[in-house]
Amino acid sequence: MQNDPLSGVLDLIEVRGVMSNGFAVDGPWIARGALDHPLKFIGVVRGQATVTADGHEEELLLDAGDVAILSHRSWLAVRGGPAGEDPVDIDVTRAGFVSLGEDGVDVVLGGHIDLNPLGRDLLAHTLPPVGVVRASEPGVPLRDRLVRLYTEVSGDRVGSAFAVRQHGQLLLLDLLRLSIHQTDLPPGWLRVLTDERLRPAVALIHQAPEKPWRVETLARAAAMSRTSFATLFRAAAGTPPLTYLNRWRILLAQRALRTGDERIGAIASTLGYASESAFSTAFKRGVGESPLRYRNRVRGDHPRP
Repeated sequence: MQNDPLSGVLDLIEVRGVMSNGFAVDGPWIARGALDHPLKFIGVVRGQATVTADGHEEELLLDAGDVAILSHRSWLAVRGGPAGEDPVDIDVTRAGFVSLGEDGVDVVLGGHIDLNPLGRDLLAHTLPPVGVVRASEPGVPLRDRLVRLYTEVSGDRVGSAFAVRQHGQLLLLDLLRLSIHQTDLPPGWLRVLTDERLRPAVALIHQAPEKPWRVETLARAAAMSRTSFATLFRAAAGTPPLTYLNRWRILLAQRALRTGDERIGAIASTLGYASESAFSTAFKRGVGESPLRYRNRVRGDHPRP
């Protein structure tokens, strides 16, 4: 398998799961309310629906198989059914599920994609406020995926919680893949990870972050001059290559401190720092607190003497 830094980042941000609900209704309907999760999704299994949200008041039409993902929105409204009649208000917190064999109903799924704090920070500047993954996009099996997700959520089958988490990861991956082809993709980690010209150099950084990489070495891996490489990298990532390397090291350190019991000196050595002191200085500069304080805070530990 080819080196795939994007997969490594997706592992790092730990897509933990999708808490889903859904409803099926015949006739005009509306579901609306405040959002309490930074990454919300709405998928139409059957029928059509329109979505509006703060910052995107123009109605966005979703056909069967389409998914809208809302990033850091505070409210949304979803409506469907024939026009001209007063819609029924749907309470999604109490809605149930029906069999897909029933005719004449709109079937809609909603939920949120749960990420760790690193994932929320990374995606905050990557995803649009309201993004859509269309079932009509070639190579994106959204319609089948939504039907399978609906089957898992509504059927109360053995292992359904695990299956729902996997489908949630794939929904996020679909949106990221489609975002790659946007011409106005902002500088950041998604853009630099998917730039084919930079991929050999980025792969080196992600494979061996502990090595003392030099810009000249990374430029040779990308078959570019030092100046051309540095210019292109900064335009794609928003930061110089060695700043990106340091940021990647700190992200890996945060995961190690959050999930493991390895000593701070050992983490520093694994990530290529000359000393624990050098690592602590770099970590505090990037995160705003020392490694020990960070570990205690995120794990709820009492400060150690």
